[in-house]
Amino acid sequence: MRAAAAAFQKIGMGVSIFGSARIPPGHPFYDLGLELGARIAQLGVPVIAGGGPGLMEAANRGAFSAGGRSVGLNIRLPRETTNNPYQTDSLHFEYFNSRKASFFMHSLAYVVLPGGFGTLDELFEAVTLIQTMKQPPAPIILVGTAFWSGLIDWIRDQLAPNGMIGPYDADLLVIT
Repeated sequence: MRAAAAAFQKIGMGVSIFGSARIPPGHPFYDLGLELGARIAQLGVPVIAGGGPGLMEAANRGAFSAGGRSVGLNIRLPRETTNNPYQTDSLHFEYFNSRKASFFMHSLAYVVLPGGFGTLDELFEAVTLIQTMKQPPAPIILVGTAFWSGLIDWIRDQLAPNGMIGPYDADLLVIT
């Protein structure tokens, strides 16, 4: 974490992009990740992604191809044995908790592409940290209405009415 903090002193704050490691190039979600990474980089904002394959690679690749700062927070996993090659800054982590802390300590916003359990873990960590005011307010943008609407419906239909979240907590999430 010290090495990551020192690196981010030079990198600055960025936008974290989360998404599935299992989406291949050529898939519409991959193309969307490329476009988002490029657009954020063109704004002069570093793109921070997990550094692995799939949508993490797409975000890093889009930023890298646009000539922007493309940060990979890399961790070795059985299905993710190499870092994607589209990183201007490659940070390595042994543990998920220090990797996630680095995402949240250095992000101005969170963009969440479709993904599985790892993506959901990152999404709900961001929401929880902002909801409990352990992190400053920041946009949490879920990309893909068709993909995310069922989850948002469940949050609004189950969690809010049963008092498990506050009446406005679901509004922390924006779907596009």
